[in-house]
Amino acid sequence: MDIRKIKKLIDLMIESDLQAIEVKEGDQSIALTRRVPVVAAPVAAMPTPGAVAPAAAKSAPRGAVETSPMVGVFYAASSPGEAPFVKVGQTVTAGETLGIIEAMKIMNPIEATQSGVVEEILVKNGEVIQFGQPLFRYRA
Repeated sequence: MDIRKIKKLIDLMIESDLQAIEVKEGDQSIALTRRVPVVAAPVAAMPTPGAVAPAAAKSAPRGAVETSPMVGVFYAASSPGEAPFVKVGQTVTAGETLGIIEAMKIMNPIEATQSGVVEEILVKNGEVIQFGQPLFRYRA
């Protein structure tokens, strides 16, 4: 297909505000797609600091919290069908494996930084987690 015809197709897309066009001419074909600029959604106004403090205090986990050192997929057990490393109410010692994070096909153990009783498991098996995300809460 001639470059002049392609340029005319591009002009037609711009003039008609088309997002995509496909043209077949004999045994030749061309498909053109426009990239649409991403526009940020409007952000809701922030409430006053006094209104945020009580809600933040309720949602913030209390006690010792183990956070994720990386982005990845959390696994509660060493393999499917196996018992989880820890359960709520279980006493753990510093250095004990609490779970595994798979990142780039590498299994990384998450170890307790201190001893205590597991009060809450804050993520689900197979959940994608973010860096710094709270994973476990326990009291020392």
